[in-house]
Amino acid sequence: MDDPQLKLDNQICFPIYSASRLITKAYKPFLEKMGLTYPQYLILIVLWEDDKLSVNKITERIMLNTNTLSPLLQRMEKMELLHRKRSIQDERSVVVQLTEKGKQLKSEARHIPEKLLSALLTENIKLSDVLHLKQMLNEWIDILTVKTRNIELAQSP
Repeated sequence: MDDPQLKLDNQICFPIYSASRLITKAYKPFLEKMGLTYPQYLILIVLWEDDKLSVNKITERIMLNTNTLSPLLQRMEKMELLHRKRSIQDERSVVVQLTEKGKQLKSEARHIPEKLLSALLTENIKLSDVLHLKQMLNEWIDILTVKTRNIELAQSP
């Protein structure tokens, strides 16, 4: 091949993409017991941290578009995990709040992070490696968030 930059093995993002998919897959057995998908789990985590959030705040926190988040919230509302209401202060804003059922799932989910972390640790991968990688990825997310916003602004009419 005369374009080595187009080889899959030379792509920087492919290992990140693959690792992300495999980590999400590792969550599946834990989340299936709770009747949740990984994106629904992320929504719950955000609401367990800070209940009564606007849809916009949730989209910012988990980095999903509103058109992706809305169907997830609708399904979760049908599952009786949360309620959505128009904000009294701003009718354009929708506020999401956990139900008792949604709050109770927190105790069931409490041990998922440590179980998943223990599955990631090996003789060659220590906790310090995982924490360093997380820190680096957070830095990349910050950088890429700014860069993509600037690209979007430059492209808008």
